[in-house]
This record gives sequence, structure tokens and C-alpha cells, in this order.
Amino acid sequence: MRVIFTRIARLELEDAVHYYELEYLGLGSRFKEEVRKAALRIAAYPQAWSIERGDVRKCLLHKFPYKLMYSVEEDHILVIAVAHQHRKPDYWVGRDET
Repeated sequence: MRVIFTRIARLELEDAVHYYELEYLGLGSRFKEEVRKAALRIAAYPQAWSIERGDVRKCLLHKFPYKLMYSVEEDHILVIAVAHQHRKPDYWVGRDET
């Protein structure tokens, strides 16, 4: 199944990549690769992760304190947020799916 990131989720991803790249050269690329691997896992097994709220599920990244918040749609998976696990829980609730 195809994985689509909302515009805001893409911005969150790029912000985190930029932050990690400033912290340590190459770390941003490693973060982005970990997000890619998580998206592939979600695509292969969309129902495997626990429900966070309503029909939104969370997939924790393995090497970084982030989670992908996503919903399973009829013909694709929609990533709603690339969320830090320890900051502002539920900030993404009510977010427009664009």
C-alpha cells in the first residue's frame, strides 16, 4: 500500500532532519532513512501498530525518539505527523489531512 505524508508531516520530517544534521553531520540522513524504513514497515503491515486515538495508529522509530502517526485509508496510508515521543502529546489531534 502506498504511504503519503501530509504537507505538515513532511515539514515536521524536514525540520527534524535539519535539527539532527546540525547536531551531528550525517545524523539527519540516518533519521530520514529510519523514517523511510518505518514507512515501509507500515506499508507492509498497516494494522500491526497500536491505535493512538480514534483510527490513528502510531509506529515508533527504532533509533530515534519519534513516532509516525498514521491512518489507514481505502487505497493508501496517510502519515499525519512525524511526532517527537516526549513533546506535546496529542498536538496533532484535529489536524487537517492536507
